Amino acid sequence: MKYVYASRTGNVEALIGKLGIDAMRIDDGSESCDEDYILFTYTDGYGDIPMEVDTFLMANSMNLQGVVCSGSKDYGDAYCQAGDKISETYDVPCLYKMENDGTDEDVAAIKAVCNI
Repeated sequence: MKYVYASRTGNVEALIGKLGIDAMRIDDGSESCDEDYILFTYTDGYGDIPMEVDTFLMANSMNLQGVVCSGSKDYGDAYCQAGDKISETYDVPCLYKMENDGTDEDVAAIKAVCNI
């Protein structure tokens, strides 16, 4: 399984480091992935899918197996909505939601759910 991520503020990138996985970073959405992958993303604005992730998924959704999403509980109902929207749009599971870069418990749970 391959891992792909997008990080604007550094939270998702920090999570990737905590997980100890080799992952491809989405910078502008022009990247490509031709094998099965799990997406790690942040939530933009008030529950939006980040623009670069949306662009990436338009060309690479066929191999998407699931999504892990970061967000801030300060946004209330919009918390991690990017994960929900990706899950619904591409018919894949939202595997996990965490606040910011995740706690040690989040890291352990993500490793378990993603078979890392």
